[in-house]
Amino acid sequence: MSAKILKKLAMSLCLTGYLSVGHTQIAVAQTDAQAMMQKLEVMSAEIAKLKAELQSIKSGQQKIEEINVQAKPVLLNAEPATALTGYGEMNYNRPTRNQKDTQLDLRRVVLGIEHRFDERTKFAGEFEWEHAVTSAGDQGEAAVEQAYIEHAITDTLSLKAGLMLMPFGLLNEQHEPSAYYGVERNAVETAIIPTTWREGGLMLAGNSGAGLSWNAGLVTGFDLNKWDSTSAAGKTSPLGSIHQEGQLAKAKNMSVVTSLDWRGTPGWLIGGSLFTGKAGHGQIVGNINPSIMIWDIHTRWAPGKWDVSALHAQGSISDTAELNAVLLANPSLIPAKFGGTYVQAAYKLWSSGNYQLKPFVRQEWVNTGQRFDAVGSSIASDGGQAITTLGANFHISSHVVFKGDYQRYALNPDRNRVNLGVGWSF
Repeated sequence: MSAKILKKLAMSLCLTGYLSVGHTQIAVAQTDAQAMMQKLEVMSAEIAKLKAELQSIKSGQQKIEEINVQAKPVLLNAEPATALTGYGEMNYNRPTRNQKDTQLDLRRVVLGIEHRFDERTKFAGEFEWEHAVTSAGDQGEAAVEQAYIEHAITDTLSLKAGLMLMPFGLLNEQHEPSAYYGVERNAVETAIIPTTWREGGLMLAGNSGAGLSWNAGLVTGFDLNKWDSTSAAGKTSPLGSIHQEGQLAKAKNMSVVTSLDWRGTPGWLIGGSLFTGKAGHGQIVGNINPSIMIWDIHTRWAPGKWDVSALHAQGSISDTAELNAVLLANPSLIPAKFGGTYVQAAYKLWSSGNYQLKPFVRQEWVNTGQRFDAVGSSIASDGGQAITTLGANFHISSHVVFKGDYQRYALNPDRNRVNLGVGWSF
């Protein structure tokens, strides 16, 4: 074979090989492209699936949020829909002279129920047992202390309807043993303001950003037909002996109650209350319909370790001359005027963790019979008392307290006594 032929054959073989390699590369490239397209299609399908699942999750989340909004008072409120509260106290009283009258008494046990229907409406009730045993042959008592519906009309205005504690003084609404000083409740807010004083009716309550809060209500009042001139109940507490407590309360005459408190400066409370209304209800002989009015002013200053408070309460009953004309032979006449004042100072002397020791001193002036119309001034001083109380509260938690004090009655030393007690609230 000639050299030319060999050269041509070699060139032909090279060209064939080159073309073959080129076709192979093209085929590989085409195969890679097809695989890439398949992968993209798979990824696209997976992305579409993820989008659908995400949309489903969003829809589900929206439904959950809608349910939560609709059921917000139940699902989103940190407090349960129905809550149990309560307080109680057991006291020991030992007179310094007549020690035979020493006694220990489970003074009261109170259970409260609060049920929230929604974020604006709730029911509140308190049910009290006094002196451990309640029966026809015992001195105990069972009573409904509160039972009312409260509805928030706006964020600053609410309406109450039912049996409610009157917004009066410093103690009537905040009367748990852990909230006040001394084993026994102070005399002014027991004898003059008949704590715990409640009436049935309607009450509006409001507050402002300036630290002002107020109450205004149309409620049942007192019933002078209940006055018992043969007992000492009227001398002990004129209004306490004729309040109705929601028990078949006479309501021909309704009363008005208002209160105003200012808390614009931290640590300060300044306020006052007024209650007035008729008390005859068309049942007193001679068509007499006496008016009863009671008012108070109060203040409390609690900066740091100090807790200082003062209160004055004054009450009056009209037309008592006519009423007392037929009661002159009895020991308890109806006073035309009664009142009392106290000042109190407490100091947090020691604290460690939940333990707190708070000594206090309180001075009270109380007179349940300052004036008796058309009767004579010689009887007017019969209800007067000047009481000094010196003692201490020892908290083992914010809601459990042990108490001890000594009370001196300046005008009646036979009533001087030592008191010990334990109280709780939750």
